Amino acid sequence: MPANMIPYSVASQSESQMLQSAQALLTQMKARRSCRYFSDKPVAKELIEKIIDIAHTAPSGANRKPWRFVAVSDPKLKREIRLAAEAEERESYDHRFPQAWLDALEPIGTNAEKPFLETVPWLVIMFRIDWEMIDGERVLNYYPAESTGIAAGMFIAACHQVGLATLTHTPNPMKFLREILGRPANEKPFLLLPIGHPAPDCTVPDIPKKPLSEALQWDAG
Repeated sequence: MPANMIPYSVASQSESQMLQSAQALLTQMKARRSCRYFSDKPVAKELIEKIIDIAHTAPSGANRKPWRFVAVSDPKLKREIRLAAEAEERESYDHRFPQAWLDALEPIGTNAEKPFLETVPWLVIMFRIDWEMIDGERVLNYYPAESTGIAAGMFIAACHQVGLATLTHTPNPMKFLREILGRPANEKPFLLLPIGHPAPDCTVPDIPKKPLSEALQWDAG
């Protein structure tokens, strides 16, 4: 038996209005960049909650919402996360990454040091929930990776649109996040997202994006 249905519509716009709206959004989102130099300027807890609420509207397999957001502002926790992340990053840069990956990272200028994990006012950690206990039974969630990825994209877009910077940080492996934050075994760390204002002297790499023509195909090729 399907759930009760309710009416649905979107704001009516002419084709020219839709194109204008799309162009305005494209211009705004093209200005979004990954930030690695953050200010310690405070960000209100209520704003972080609103952004997470926006991401929580994302579609998900069977409406299971297979994600958990953990928002961290406590300096001691941020310090612990930084030290653990840097330990994994040093191992990756020194031993795990193939030379081709290191060469690809060189224009971005990243390394194992992640001071922004302490400077930034908020760390938001996304966990993917592959299964849950419901009425005493282990129940699999549907499309947890795809669903969590969609929610992550909406979260990142929301941060930019309200005027905050962020970064998709993925130290690997990330199980230390589950241990530090006391999350259960069914929650798998998915993304570590520093959230805040860019530092006054923040810079980002001046690198080109792949052209749309290489990412878009019309009909069958």
